[in-house]
Amino acid sequence: MAERMVAVDGVELCTESFGDPPDPAVLLVMGAGVSMLWWEEGFCRMLAGGGRFVIRYDHRDTGRSVTYGPGRPGYTGADLVDDLGRVLDAHGVSAAHVVGVSAGGAFAQVFALDHARRVRSLVLISTTSAVPGDRELPPPTEEFVRFVSAAHAAGPDADSVVDHQVAYARVLAGGRRPFDEAAVRGLARRDVERARDFTAARNHDVLPGGERVHAPLSSIAVPALVIHGTADPLFPLGHGEALAEQLPDGELLTLEDAGHGVERADWATIVPAILGHTAGAGRRWR
Repeated sequence: MAERMVAVDGVELCTESFGDPPDPAVLLVMGAGVSMLWWEEGFCRMLAGGGRFVIRYDHRDTGRSVTYGPGRPGYTGADLVDDLGRVLDAHGVSAAHVVGVSAGGAFAQVFALDHARRVRSLVLISTTSAVPGDRELPPPTEEFVRFVSAAHAAGPDADSVVDHQVAYARVLAGGRRPFDEAAVRGLARRDVERARDFTAARNHDVLPGGERVHAPLSSIAVPALVIHGTADPLFPLGHGEALAEQLPDGELLTLEDAGHGVERADWATIVPAILGHTAGAGRRWR
C-alpha cells in the first residue's frame, strides 16, 4: 500500500491501492468536496482482505491531486467522470467493479453509460439517479435544508474548515445513531492537513456539468447493488428505491437508521455485500 501520483492526459491525480493487482479490481469513487481519506483505510483493507485489488484516489481539487484557483476549476463534472478511466489506466486495469458514494455514485453511473466496457459491476451508496427520470423523489429533510440555508460556510482557516466538516457530517449522519465526533474530527483534520490547498475543494460547488447527452439508466447492463440508509437526510430512501428500480439488474440493500455515507458501524454489512456482489453472486450476497 502506498500513495502514488499518476499523470494521465496531463492530469495529475493521487491514488492509493490495497491488495494484489491480479485480484478483481474495485475502484472506490468518493463524493464531492472531500478526499479519498473518507474511504477509510480500515474499510479498504477489509475489501482487499476479501481478495480484491482496491483503488482509491483524490478527485481534482482534493487531497494531493491537481488543484486550481478558487472559483476557477478549469474542468467540468464530465471531466471528473473521465478521471475514473484515467485512474484505471494508470493502474493497468481494463475494467473494474466501481463503487461510488454520494456524488461519486452519480459519477459511477455516468461512467458506466459512457464507458460500458470498463465497468464489471456497480455499487451505488447514498446516491440518486444521475439521469433524470419521471418519478417524483422525496426532498432532503428539513434539518438538512436548515443547515444549508443557514450559510454554514467554512472560513478560510483550517480550523474553520474542520469545524464545518464535522457539523456537516453530523447532519448527514441522520440523527438516529450516536455520532462519533472524535473520529470524524480526526478524519477531517487529516484531510485538511494532507491537502495541497484545502480551500480548493469548494470548486466542486461551482462545476459546470458539461453538455453530454446520456442514455437512460435502463441501458446499463451490469449488475448493480444500491446501498441506502433509511435515515439519509440528503437523499431519503426513496432515491435508493427508485435507482434500484431503474437499473435492469439492480437490487437494493437498506441500512436501518444509517445516514448518508459509509459509516463504520455498517462496514460489517457493506463489505460482505460488496464482496459477494463483485464475486458474481448476484442476489445470493445476502
